Amino acid sequence: MNRIDRVTSILIHLQSKKIVKAQEIADRFEISLRTVYRDIKTLDEAGIPIVGEAGIGYSIMDGYRLPPIQFTQEEATSFLMAEKVIEQYIDAGNYNRYKTALYKIKAVLRSSEKQFLEEIDPHILVLRNNYGDRGMKGHYLQGILTAINEKRVVSMVYTDLAHQNTNTRNIEPVGIYLQNNFWYLIAYCRLRNDYRTFRVDRISGFELLGEMFKKQHPTLNEYLESKSKIENLTTIKIAVEKNIAKYISTQKYYYGFVSETDMGDHLEMNFLSASTKAFAGWYLTIAAYSRIIAPASLKTEIRGMLTLISERI
Repeated sequence: MNRIDRVTSILIHLQSKKIVKAQEIADRFEISLRTVYRDIKTLDEAGIPIVGEAGIGYSIMDGYRLPPIQFTQEEATSFLMAEKVIEQYIDAGNYNRYKTALYKIKAVLRSSEKQFLEEIDPHILVLRNNYGDRGMKGHYLQGILTAINEKRVVSMVYTDLAHQNTNTRNIEPVGIYLQNNFWYLIAYCRLRNDYRTFRVDRISGFELLGEMFKKQHPTLNEYLESKSKIENLTTIKIAVEKNIAKYISTQKYYYGFVSETDMGDHLEMNFLSASTKAFAGWYLTIAAYSRIIAPASLKTEIRGMLTLISERI
């Protein structure tokens, strides 16, 4: 990236956030802090009202706006592809908001980019598994995000399928994430006095209360990292023939895949599993093309399953 393009990109970056640290700019553009300071000075000398405070970062004075931005054809295509994904994996309300934003983006495109998007649109599809359809029908994602931002207590009606009961509980939302075609909500549950994971499609009632919660909750990443450390996970190592490994490139992530090592004629795969029994059930589908390295308990589980299967054939 030449200097003119970089300085322009830094200006756009500064407008994307309230405060931007010099190190953040250096990391994104892979430049030194000294170069960051020089580029910021260039913007300042060009009349851009940049406010900088030592130890805090840079910000642009309120009210300043760039003229309409010209996107490249590749950038315009990325917006279209994002729309295809978003349509499948968020609720209708948020998708409509994204479409409104996309119209504004398309409004500043050149005629050639607009024509390209119209022509390429029917050639891009995002399909999802049918079993995950219900998970996409959560109508409360925006409300959850509002509650997180405003630190609002939420009253929700939730159905716990594991215990076959429905109840109303007050929660303090921490974050949401998408996994295996379902949206999940992490929240501090006042009914259980602990953090809990809720599947959003099982929420049948949702109300933002006027009460603000004061408890300082961990970020979503902090919570998930701490949870993985305290869970009783089993380390599993298997050897898989290369000719079959490519067919489980997606499946393996559902069973706690961590890493793999190329051993020449086979791959050694490492997993962290919360259920050896569940892993064993999946392993049987590739057992003819692999072997268990560890643990011994998994081998015992497999032998037991094979004995039961042979008795029922």
